[in-house]
Amino acid sequence: MNEQILSLYDLNSAIKNAVKGCLPDMYWIRTETSDVRENQNGHCYLEFIQKDDSNRNIIARGRASVWANTYRILKPYFESETSQPFVSGIKVLVLVSVEFHELYGFSLNVHNIDPSYTLGDQARNRALILKQLEEEGVLTLNKELQLPYVVNRIAVISSPTAAGYEDFCNQLENNKSGFVFYTKLFPAIMQGERTEESILLALDKINQYIDLFDAVVIIRGGGASSELSSFDSYLLATSSAQFPLPIITGIGHERDDTVLDIVAHTRCKTPTAVAEFLIAKNESVENELLFLQEQISYKTTQLLQNEAIRINNLTTHFSYLLKEQTKEQLSELAKITIRLKTASSHLLKEHEHALAVKAQYLELVSPENILKKGYTLTLKGNAIVKSAVDLTKGEQITTLFSDGKVISTIG
Repeated sequence: MNEQILSLYDLNSAIKNAVKGCLPDMYWIRTETSDVRENQNGHCYLEFIQKDDSNRNIIARGRASVWANTYRILKPYFESETSQPFVSGIKVLVLVSVEFHELYGFSLNVHNIDPSYTLGDQARNRALILKQLEEEGVLTLNKELQLPYVVNRIAVISSPTAAGYEDFCNQLENNKSGFVFYTKLFPAIMQGERTEESILLALDKINQYIDLFDAVVIIRGGGASSELSSFDSYLLATSSAQFPLPIITGIGHERDDTVLDIVAHTRCKTPTAVAEFLIAKNESVENELLFLQEQISYKTTQLLQNEAIRINNLTTHFSYLLKEQTKEQLSELAKITIRLKTASSHLLKEHEHALAVKAQYLELVSPENILKKGYTLTLKGNAIVKSAVDLTKGEQITTLFSDGKVISTIG
């Protein structure tokens, strides 16, 4: 055997030198991230892949790394510019050098990244989803739903521990108009890879109790804006667009609308803004009812006044006619006049009495008047407690008096 015999190390060293000699520069490459992992030392290890035109089959694969000193800079820069986490499955334009190590083999070392390329890909993806929804005729379906006249039964999709959810509830409970809102939380994961699946499951649960709610609120607070890519999902968008209840979003992002925001009935910037929208909606209804009440009162008073004038005119007219009649006729007409006056007076008194009775009844049945009589009203959350069997040990209740409230815990 005359061929030169090399050790594996020698062969790998020769490959390393060949790679270094032939590919000494850095290259910008278009690729897709896969299997992104960060270790305890702050280094990021991942794979770059390329798929065929059908986007199904992988035709190229390369192991890559971003060393900690570079990763600490590139990751926040990329996420700040794109509002997209640096995770698997995104299209990137990266500056790499080709490395070959005797022990670890071939890899690409990442030195820089161009966020504008990813932004362009995100915009294209968003535009494609919106175009598909429009072609399917579902893009504006949720917007076309009519919000109920009074909106106070709310299904909430949120993380139960999110600060935004707490802000939303506090805003509703402490509204200056004293409106009562009934909310039911359907917990969901609002950031990360399971966001889409989690929200879809929550929507399915709400759909089972569709008659119990006026609207659905999807809120998210306290998370990074870089976690918003899940809200640009086609499946989430088409499900929300076709949902039978109006959907109001407040996912805490001020710069751009996600696809979910675009298909929702109403888009608010934050969870607090969603609560303010619901309160304002009910205040508008209250103002309209007060206006109608004033109009009814005015019209009733005007009608009674007009009738009184008409009767007085008739009386004057009959008085004039009386002068032309005989004494016998005058006597009979006088009787008729008296009866007319009596009847008209009685009619006016009946109308006034009916209005007074209705006003007295409204005052008697008002919650404030009932509380002043010594009665109390017990609430569990926002719901009125109608029976002791609805309470369990350890639950907190609120007892309303005419001059205040007391919070208790069931023993």
